[in-house]
Amino acid sequence: MDTAGGFLPIIAALPFLGALLPGLMIQAGRNTCTAFTAAPTILALVLLMICAPAVMRGEVLLFRLDWLPGLGLNVNFMLDGLGLLFAGLILGIGLLIILYARFYLSREDPMGQFYAYLLLFQGAMVGIVLSDNILLLLIFWELTSLSSFLLIGYWKHLPEGRQGARMALTVTGMGGLAMIAGMLILGQIAGSYDLNVILTQKDAIQASPMYLPALLLILAGCFTKSAQFPFHFWLPHAMAAPTPVSAYLHSATMVKAGLFLMARMWPVLSGTPEWFYIVATTGLITMVIGAKIALFKDDLKALLAFSTVSHLGLITMLLGFGTKMAAVAAVFHIINHATFKAALFMTAGIVDHEAHSRDIKRLGGLRRLMPVTFGIATIAALSMAGVIPLNGFLSKEMMLEEASHTVWWGNPWLVPALAALGALFSVAYSLRYIVHVFLGPVRDDYPAHPHDPGFGMWAAPAFLVVLVVVIGIAPFLAEPLVKVTAGAVTGGRLPDFHLKIWHGLTPALYMSGAALLGGAILLALHAPLMRFWLATPRPEAKVMFDAVADAATRASAALTDGVHNGALTRNAAVLSVFVLVAGWLAWSGGSALPPTREALPVTALPAIGWLLLVLATISLVAFHRNRFLALVLMGIVGLMVSLGFVYFSAPDLALTQISVEVVTIILLLLALNFLPRTTPAESSPARRMRDAVIAVTGGVAVTGLTYAILIRDFTFESISAYHLANSYKGGGGTNVVNVILVDFRGFDTYGEIIVLGIAALVIYALTETVLKGSGGRWLANWDRNARPEAGDRHPLMMVVATRMMMPIALMVGAYIFLRGHNEPGGGFIAGLIVAIAFLMQYMASGFAWAEARQRVTYHATIGVGVLVASVTGIGAWLADRPFLTSDYGYLHFPPIEEFEWATAIAFDIGVFLTVVGAVMLALNSLSNMARRTGETVNVFPMDINPARVTAENQDEGGK
Repeated sequence: MDTAGGFLPIIAALPFLGALLPGLMIQAGRNTCTAFTAAPTILALVLLMICAPAVMRGEVLLFRLDWLPGLGLNVNFMLDGLGLLFAGLILGIGLLIILYARFYLSREDPMGQFYAYLLLFQGAMVGIVLSDNILLLLIFWELTSLSSFLLIGYWKHLPEGRQGARMALTVTGMGGLAMIAGMLILGQIAGSYDLNVILTQKDAIQASPMYLPALLLILAGCFTKSAQFPFHFWLPHAMAAPTPVSAYLHSATMVKAGLFLMARMWPVLSGTPEWFYIVATTGLITMVIGAKIALFKDDLKALLAFSTVSHLGLITMLLGFGTKMAAVAAVFHIINHATFKAALFMTAGIVDHEAHSRDIKRLGGLRRLMPVTFGIATIAALSMAGVIPLNGFLSKEMMLEEASHTVWWGNPWLVPALAALGALFSVAYSLRYIVHVFLGPVRDDYPAHPHDPGFGMWAAPAFLVVLVVVIGIAPFLAEPLVKVTAGAVTGGRLPDFHLKIWHGLTPALYMSGAALLGGAILLALHAPLMRFWLATPRPEAKVMFDAVADAATRASAALTDGVHNGALTRNAAVLSVFVLVAGWLAWSGGSALPPTREALPVTALPAIGWLLLVLATISLVAFHRNRFLALVLMGIVGLMVSLGFVYFSAPDLALTQISVEVVTIILLLLALNFLPRTTPAESSPARRMRDAVIAVTGGVAVTGLTYAILIRDFTFESISAYHLANSYKGGGGTNVVNVILVDFRGFDTYGEIIVLGIAALVIYALTETVLKGSGGRWLANWDRNARPEAGDRHPLMMVVATRMMMPIALMVGAYIFLRGHNEPGGGFIAGLIVAIAFLMQYMASGFAWAEARQRVTYHATIGVGVLVASVTGIGAWLADRPFLTSDYGYLHFPPIEEFEWATAIAFDIGVFLTVVGAVMLALNSLSNMARRTGETVNVFPMDINPARVTAENQDEGGK
């Protein structure tokens, strides 16, 4: 990495960091806000200028930082001639736009927000032109779409602003998605995602059968971003943005991103017939169509917008020619177009700002009222028309020269004729901008009295037109930059050339003269041509876009409503069928290995257990509408699964399963008090038959796949061997399951307890919401006398037994917790056991009695638990180890024997607290619902209906 290359990430980061400042500094005033907005741009420009001498000597500055090397995503930046030119335009014109916007925006406009958006956009563009990794470039590419959406829709109160922002985001976003696919293909062909590698693989890329798909997808991104036909329609609608945004988008950013990428990929994608016919033809059509439409636009910004479309087509056409001199002409016109187009948009903004109108029909005669603006606009417009001796003339001559030598499909005159026609229209609309806006008599019906603004508003466009004149008169000053940039585009030696005004009597000169004369004639005939234009039926791009967008919205809504209609059974059926079909295709498309081992003999005990499990499952399916019976059957299924874990020597899993079953069943019993006795039959017999077929098919498929795996040996080694070998020496525990949970896979456990806590909080939020709405009124008016209760709600024996068992249960929980690192147990199981002990108190003595003795807040318990687990995990970083890596050691306190300690116990404490808090918060939420009804709901109802509660059978514990 070159020393100066270290500046590249700083240059790319400065606009993003600077975006944090305007929103804060606007409180100190508009000037202060502008100064702090300009500061990061100035600093980035200074650093770029420090790098410039090395680039001008032909060096390529690189910065490399591996980020995700396994995916090929590295933070690599590169600065060559092409990057230097575009970064200079982005930052330089961006600085002028910041100055211009200070005086353009009114006091009602939130300037801090505008500048923040502008710097975000600037940073995204700088990132594109400096990226040396195509995946990184894609990230910045999509950021330009998002940030330009914010800028175009800045005036949120204008419907056209919102429409233009949506249109720009839709078109460029879809093109960006296509380009992502193309770039991934290109990276696969080249064997790298780094641009400096890809640019050396021309032969491999063009010889690949995937060259054409990659080319089409990448060009889709370039054409949509640079508003090439037929995607040109979005750019004029983006004119609803404030003029500083329009000037920036059209001169140095956004639309130039597509041109940049075509120029960047020129060394490896150009030189083929596909490149020539796609790129050159698209550019030529865009140039002519854009220029023709611009001539008949009455809105100043619309005229300039379509002129931008035309000039973007001109540059695209030059890049499509595929010759080195065409690339030189394209680079030179990028520079010239940026100078005169930014100046023109700023003058259009000045006219709109002072005259309160952009409608050409309401203007005219401004030369006398706004002489400074007139001078700036005239020079810039004449340059756009290609009038000697301005810089636009030089690059237009080079374009016509290259077009005169281009043969399209065997035809030597088609490209020169259409190029000259585009130049002719360009002259016409440029002259119209001058004549119809500034010349003619002074009117007395302007919307506002026009006058030149202060220096702050016209200083930026004045500086740009100075460059227009200087480059036109002394083009040798720009020649070194053009050469180093064109050399970076072509990737090789350039033909010997010199930028100069006079090239002799060439075909390009005659074509240019014809364009000037024809443009003047077109302007003279503008009125009748305008009537003919208005009378001619023509497709409106906005109407077509709206129609397509509406059709797509309706189609997506129909598809969404048809698939996601709120029926869980349909979603489950679609997913299950898809999985079954995919599994069948995978199985039938390959060859299975033959069985390598016999199945173990089935003894009586597991057979009985399996039979009970199957019977309970079938019964659950058959009687699922009876909620209480279904819950009992679910408990049986869970119990049989627990016994299965015991049979297979998995005590940790068995303890967890049993504890979870007890807690779940109790909480669901409480919830059943607020539900109807039976589940309504919502499915028809035919649908139930369909679901049965899908379920049975899925069960048979999974059973068959499981059996096929069990009777075969595979070459891969299970990770269990690693865990068994490293449980003690890596985690300090002999209970492999617990060490996995708190160390090897501690992050999974950490995520699970967070999810558990969130679930409890959601239950709490839902119940509180229900109680405050119509649900609360329904519970308060519940007919409690209509249904019988299940006898004594607080049996004396149960009250005595649970209070005697409470300390024992807590001791068992502590024991299970402490032994968990080396024996079956741990924080999760201990938390469930303690939660069950608390649950029993609620069941026996009632919610009011138990909560009156509650000393902790369950919300806080969850929070403390997650916090303890987090701090434990972060502590590993202090030892330079991965998050949640545990440590252990041995302590000896006489007369106590030496014992082991491990940091995992702190993490287990966090798990314990979260589990207890989550379970009890869920219980507390259900109890609140019960107490709001004016009763204490029976935990074990005779049926699932609410029990009748009278004053006579309420005891002290239930009040």
